[in-house]
Amino acid sequence: MGEDGAVTSAPQRPDGPTPMPRLIATDLDGTLLRDDKSVSPRTVAALAAAEEAGIEVFFVTGRPARWMDVVSDHVHGHGLAICANGAAVVDLHAGREFVQVRSLPRAAALAVVDALRTAAPGTSFAVELTTGINYEPAYPPFFKDPAARIATAEELLQENGGAPPVLKLLAHHSEIAPDEFLTLARSAAGEYASITRSSPTALLEISGHGVSKASTLALCCAERGISPAEVVAFGDMPNDVEMLSWAGTSYAMGNAHPDVIAAASGRTVANNEDGVALVIERILAERIARQQA
Repeated sequence: MGEDGAVTSAPQRPDGPTPMPRLIATDLDGTLLRDDKSVSPRTVAALAAAEEAGIEVFFVTGRPARWMDVVSDHVHGHGLAICANGAAVVDLHAGREFVQVRSLPRAAALAVVDALRTAAPGTSFAVELTTGINYEPAYPPFFKDPAARIATAEELLQENGGAPPVLKLLAHHSEIAPDEFLTLARSAAGEYASITRSSPTALLEISGHGVSKASTLALCCAERGISPAEVVAFGDMPNDVEMLSWAGTSYAMGNAHPDVIAAASGRTVANNEDGVALVIERILAERIARQQA
């Protein structure tokens, strides 16, 4: 959703011919999903039609694998999704099994915690693991997990033998503005990790250095012999910027953050108006027109 909560349409719809892609990469929240977290019937039909036409679809999200049920029924073909901002590739056909993990080293995570405690006093942390989430007592209870361990970030990140990989560190501040917090964190701790955000609140998502939606999508495409020019990508928040810049064709949603609009090569309408489906329908219609010409 937009920074102020309200979602509005983009005044312009995508213009000009859309290149025929081999792969569609789409963010979920604020992009493919409506604000009620549903996938509209129009979008379901568009995704199925793309796959039937031989275009691979990758969901590329900041969500952890355990929150992928909302789209599990709409993954065809390969069944893969990129989760946790590129930290994991999961197989949704195999019960969200991890296919690849690009972890955040615990030493790097501890360095980020130390830097942010100094640069932004009052920051609270959570640690997203392949097995679930743990958090500090002061971390907001966005989604209560009864299995979560509650302790300081330093305790949660201790190097223990056999400890599960860290997918990302989450940092929240209750007083600093979201973009200001992101800029501050990148300045204070950017040498240790990749730092981004996708929430309308001051909640940062911190991954291993060089790990992003874009870098993991690039690896998946390379395995398939797909070039950036053959990819169409969609997004709405700062964690989508690298992916939209990397893809040959990219669309910012009508409700997108200004940085996303600047990074994308095109713009579609808001998530509540099926902006992703609109572009997919156009791509497929143009393909049919070319075949019939």
